Amino acid sequence: MTATPLPLLLEPEALEPLLGSPDLLLVDLSRAEIHAQYHIPGAVPLEYGRIVRMAPPVGGLLPDETQLSAVLSAIGLTPGHHVVAYDDEGGGKACRLLWTLEALGHTRYSLLNGGLHAWANEGHELTREPVQPTPSHYDARYAADAGVSADATYILKHLGDDSHALLDARSALEYRGLQRYSARGGHIPGAVHFEWTEAMDQGRNLRLRPAADLRAQLEGLGITPDKTVVAYCQTHHRSAHTWFMLKWLGYSAKGYEGSWSDWGNRDDTPVEN
Repeated sequence: MTATPLPLLLEPEALEPLLGSPDLLLVDLSRAEIHAQYHIPGAVPLEYGRIVRMAPPVGGLLPDETQLSAVLSAIGLTPGHHVVAYDDEGGGKACRLLWTLEALGHTRYSLLNGGLHAWANEGHELTREPVQPTPSHYDARYAADAGVSADATYILKHLGDDSHALLDARSALEYRGLQRYSARGGHIPGAVHFEWTEAMDQGRNLRLRPAADLRAQLEGLGITPDKTVVAYCQTHHRSAHTWFMLKWLGYSAKGYEGSWSDWGNRDDTPVEN
């Protein structure tokens, strides 16, 4: 790798000459059957379910530090690695990994813009050759000052606070309470709707849309850069992509761990629909 830090959003053509660099860890969160069929040379597979914790009815929680240490050590992560993550769905799973790394204070990371769609559709090298990572001893400790995660207590404290905004990344039906996967349907009072796929450029292999277009759309929703924005969905999978978009655009952003699977299953949280 060059001495120049890599950008938060990395284009396929910029990644290609870096493949094989010892201080780069390329992580593929695509479905296992897709990874087995083809992947970027050197990419280490990581199953999405291993980086989230379930506590029914709540899902999408951060794993405990012991579990996460084992998972990240198994893929060979070290504190010196710059992580480049991608998946086969436009970035939701990859961004959840990056959000988790941010929670650990591991800030050397990038998202491959467009992920596997952009890489494969634009003629970059693919392989079926499996990768055997060299296990490491990564000590995963959540950073108290990371400021990347919000919970129900934090959101309740800031409801109606003009310095904060809530962005609901679920479908319109979920937002309106017409489709629900929790005890209650609807959305957090004051939250505005921005389905996570709206950030993707369908004509450019699921890359993020141009920054100016996204900023204009967000500001039209009242999501301005002077506010701390909390993104959520059902389990902070889809909204991890929204969190990354906000971070890339320069917003102060947090993700709601557990998201609607937490809020919608509680009896002490207000709901709008």
